[in-house]
Amino acid sequence: MPQASGLHPKEMREKIRIGEWQGPTAGCCDGYVQANLVVLPKALAYDFLLFCQRNPKPCPLLEVTDPGDPEPRTTAPGTDLRTDLPRYRVYRGGTLERELTDLREIWRDDLVGFLLGCSFTFDVALQRAGVPVRHLEEGKNVSMYITNRPCWPAGTLSGPLVVSMRPIPPPLIPRAVEVTAHFPLAHGAPVHVGEPEAIGIADLSRPHFGDRVSIHSGEVPVFWACGVTPQAVAMHARPELMITHAPGHMFITDLRDKELAHPLL
Repeated sequence: MPQASGLHPKEMREKIRIGEWQGPTAGCCDGYVQANLVVLPKALAYDFLLFCQRNPKPCPLLEVTDPGDPEPRTTAPGTDLRTDLPRYRVYRGGTLERELTDLREIWRDDLVGFLLGCSFTFDVALQRAGVPVRHLEEGKNVSMYITNRPCWPAGTLSGPLVVSMRPIPPPLIPRAVEVTAHFPLAHGAPVHVGEPEAIGIADLSRPHFGDRVSIHSGEVPVFWACGVTPQAVAMHARPELMITHAPGHMFITDLRDKELAHPLL
């Protein structure tokens, strides 16, 4: 997606808003923070806030909006969470009801938006460190899998951890861990390396979300906690309503990635 890599987030969001970009945002707006979206009724907002606090690896919280207000005033003031993502998913009672490119017709005054950090934020840092990022190389969405690891429940919300996968040559795995550990608000260091069956993944060629990517001979699958986890929670816990981004179709904030980077201790 090189045509979008050098765009400013404001330019990219405008393309999204008018329907000129409806695909995944991996590789878009180099150097800027991307975010997962979760929207819930106010009655469930405390449970989800607690869920994020208890599960910071998959759900690193960047911002919470006021009920009914679609503007993320801290991460991208002047934007609209109802129109500025390429694609949304609507879950009702645990079932994926439909996908939309605009939420204005279904928006309610009691809806609260949550923006969660995304691993797309550190992909460019990995590349700069010489670590291959296969989904960017192949122009695809990242591979994502539902695992057998349960998240810590909160109120009515519970469900399994979802992970994203990047195949990496063994000599570069320590470097990948080091680079991504600098980004705790973008899922941080990996949660698992190798042996996908140990976390309940039977077939890497069949991701639950996103695209299948090539795994070259000798490469090892490395897994990071993923912000699609709330969608697995929606399917497991069956809340009345949960609106999310479509996997890989993120909200691009005005924050620079260096604002999320922490020096290693």
